[in-house]
Amino acid sequence: MSPSNAAKSNLRTGGQILIDQLVAQGVERVTCVPGESYLAALDALHDSKIDVMICRAEGGAAMMAEAYGKLTGRPGICFVTRGPGASNACHGVHIAMQDSTPMILFIGQVDTGMREREAFQEVDYKAMFGSMAKWVVEIDRPDRIPELVARAFRVAMQGRRGPVVIALPENMLTEAAAVSDAPRVEPAVSWPAPSDIGRLGALLAQAKAPIAILGGSGWDEAAARSIAHFAERFELPVATSFRRASLFDADHPNYAGDLGIGPDPRLKARITGADLILLIGGRLSEMPSSSYTLLDIPSPAQQLVHVHPGAEELGRVYQPTLAIEAGPAAFAQAVEILRPRAPVAWKGEAAKAHADYLDWTDKPRELPGAFQYGEVVAWLRDRLPKDAIVCNGAGNYAGWLHRHHRFHTFAAQLAPTSGSMGYGVPAAVLAKRQYPDRVVVAFAGDGCFLMNGQEFATAVQYGAAIIVVIIDNGQYGTIRMHQERDYPGRVIGTQLQNPDFALYARAFGGHGERVERTEDFAPAFERALTSGKPSILHCFLDPRAISVGKDFVPS
Repeated sequence: MSPSNAAKSNLRTGGQILIDQLVAQGVERVTCVPGESYLAALDALHDSKIDVMICRAEGGAAMMAEAYGKLTGRPGICFVTRGPGASNACHGVHIAMQDSTPMILFIGQVDTGMREREAFQEVDYKAMFGSMAKWVVEIDRPDRIPELVARAFRVAMQGRRGPVVIALPENMLTEAAAVSDAPRVEPAVSWPAPSDIGRLGALLAQAKAPIAILGGSGWDEAAARSIAHFAERFELPVATSFRRASLFDADHPNYAGDLGIGPDPRLKARITGADLILLIGGRLSEMPSSSYTLLDIPSPAQQLVHVHPGAEELGRVYQPTLAIEAGPAAFAQAVEILRPRAPVAWKGEAAKAHADYLDWTDKPRELPGAFQYGEVVAWLRDRLPKDAIVCNGAGNYAGWLHRHHRFHTFAAQLAPTSGSMGYGVPAAVLAKRQYPDRVVVAFAGDGCFLMNGQEFATAVQYGAAIIVVIIDNGQYGTIRMHQERDYPGRVIGTQLQNPDFALYARAFGGHGERVERTEDFAPAFERALTSGKPSILHCFLDPRAISVGKDFVPS
């Protein structure tokens, strides 16, 4: 074939070129709320084998894409329309940034000939997302789509992972160009220097009371397993960072617990009393650091070995004794050569830490009212398969889950470290779509659920048989807790009047039940599971049970 005929045979619209790039990158599904601003891309999706998940609001669509990134390590892909659509999707982009999750948000944009006129729903996306995403770009010419989409995948996955935003002018998607597709992108991997691994071995040999903390993104099942073996060899206590509990099996004898909001005081004491902290993958930001009080800033009293794939994060807050620029997977492979040089000085401490963890999480305290939420979580802890995926958004209801549930399998926890409400339901829908044979349970407070509860309709549409456990205490519980602490007797803005969520589920075509007593939960859960339908269990928690740690008397 002559060059001119080859070019002609490769002539495609911008929309077709764009979708062909997603195919080349191995994209299996996208989430979206349709919009006229990217109709040409939607039309190209029609002829592809990519699964298109139609969502009910852009916030839910973006959160589903973020959840995909958490589960797979490849960027979740979301399409939304301009202006209001992009504004709604900010929610998911912010989660992806703070949670270091690879994600790409495609936004329809006004015709290039109309820019700077405040055309219909026109927004400057570089200004809008500039501090929220790793990279924001607008593609003006269809022949640059392969170049810029490949770059977007690379930016989303390399270094500290995160979101990329791409604006797509409407006319660019309908213009034709002849251009070759970009090859599939595999992220470049930063590898620990041999001297760094040697120095880590020397620091461990000198340590008396070390501890490891796992967090961040960029993990895979093999890396989590390898770090567990590393911990076994060195008899290290291992904690997980806020909402990263599924990085280490809770039944493992070295597991010391979850370093989240309101952690076990014994775990905090173990960290503050350590002489060596090995922080792998995480940033030890506000929540896991107890508002930046756990370690001294800028120079921790402990020797700190910080392992992170983003050079900009090493020494950003805490100046480490040893900084290792590497992702968790590369680091896990590199430390396979390390062996203790002698019997460790801290022998038996991992077992003590694990015993403390079991004691802290085992028996829930008694709550006011007929529904003992802690007992329900403890029952689910024993009932759910070990590979069940458990999702939640934000609110005090999550405290019981984080304290009393135990995660065993990699990527079994989907929860926003950014503390974003409304996350659990859309994340669960995506998880069930991705892993239809696994049990997927979403926890939500009454306030949290109605922020993205409309995605229950998406679950019904796609037959994603998730089980949503709504904990209804008739209030925004976290804010009410802070009000009672700081402004007692002056309740405002936190009381809620809720619908019957069981009827809500049935109205959409799902299964729904009300649960008012502890003993009613287990049979209701079993009926929900056997129904084969998306389900809601509407559970009523006494409003006095304000948090996992304490009750209060309503004002």
